[in-house]
Amino acid sequence: MNTAETSVAPPKGKPKWLRVKLPVGQKYKELRSVVDKYDLHTICTSGSCPNMGECWTEGTATFMILGNTCTRSCGFCGVKTGRPEDVDWAEPEKVARSIKLMNIKHAVLTSVDRDDLKDMGSIIWKETVAAVRRMNPTTTLETLIPDFQGVTRNIDRIVAANPEVVSHNMETVKRLTREVRIQAKYERSLEVLRYLKQEGINRTKSGIMLGLGELEPEVIQTMEDLRENNVDVVTIGQYLQPSKKHLPVKEFITPEQFKKYETIGLEMGFRHVESGALVRSSYKAHKHIL
Repeated sequence: MNTAETSVAPPKGKPKWLRVKLPVGQKYKELRSVVDKYDLHTICTSGSCPNMGECWTEGTATFMILGNTCTRSCGFCGVKTGRPEDVDWAEPEKVARSIKLMNIKHAVLTSVDRDDLKDMGSIIWKETVAAVRRMNPTTTLETLIPDFQGVTRNIDRIVAANPEVVSHNMETVKRLTREVRIQAKYERSLEVLRYLKQEGINRTKSGIMLGLGELEPEVIQTMEDLRENNVDVVTIGQYLQPSKKHLPVKEFITPEQFKKYETIGLEMGFRHVESGALVRSSYKAHKHIL
C-alpha cells in the first residue's frame, strides 16, 4: 500500500483476488427460491453482494428499511439520492415476515439516511426490531444504523430496542471524510459509537473501506480511534466504484495488506476483525455476537 503523500494513478483493472465465486449450495438455492417467490427485499440481492452465497448458507441476510432513497449524497454509495417516499408504517411487519419466511438465524437491518424526518427514522427502526423479535424470537439481530445527526433521543430508541449488535460505519479515515461522506462528520460518528457503549449496548461495531487514497498510518489511527471508544468489531474491505459518477478507486489493496490490518486490529484488542478485499459490513455477522 502506498504510504507516500503523493497522488496515486487509478488502477487499470481489477486484480485476480477480487474475482467473485458464484453462489452455490442447497441452502442458498432454497433461500433464493423463497426470495423470488415472495418478492422479498434484501441488500444481499439488490446490492449484488459478493458474499451472498456464503452468508445465506450460514443463515444470515441483510434487510434495508425506510425505502431506497437517501437524503444524503455520499461519494462512495450507490443508493440513489433524492426526496424519499412517505414512511411505510407496515414495514416492520413486512421485514419480520420476510425473516420468518427465509428462516434467517441472524438478521442484519440497515437503512438509508432519513434526515427529512423529525425522528430521522428512529421510530421505524425501534418498531422493526420489536416486530422481528415478536415474530422470530430465536433470531439474533444486528442494526447497522445511520448517525441520526448525533441526536441522542433518536439513538436512545436503538438502545431501548437492544439488538445483539449495533453497528455504525466510519467508512473512511478522518482526512477523507468530508470528500467521501459529505454530510457526515468523523468525530460525530465516534461520538455515536461511544454513546451506544456508554448506554449499555453490549457489542458495537464499525467498518471502513480502503482504496480511496488513505494512507496506512491513517487506517491504523482510525482503528485506534475505534478501540479508544470501546468498539468491539471492525470490518475492513475494498472500495469498488458503483458508477462513473462516484469516487474513483485509487488503489486495490493487496491480500497481504488486509492481513496486516487484521493482525494489527487483533493486537489492539478488537474481538473480531474481518479484513479482506470482499469483506462488507455484514460479512460473517453471525459470528460477531459471540
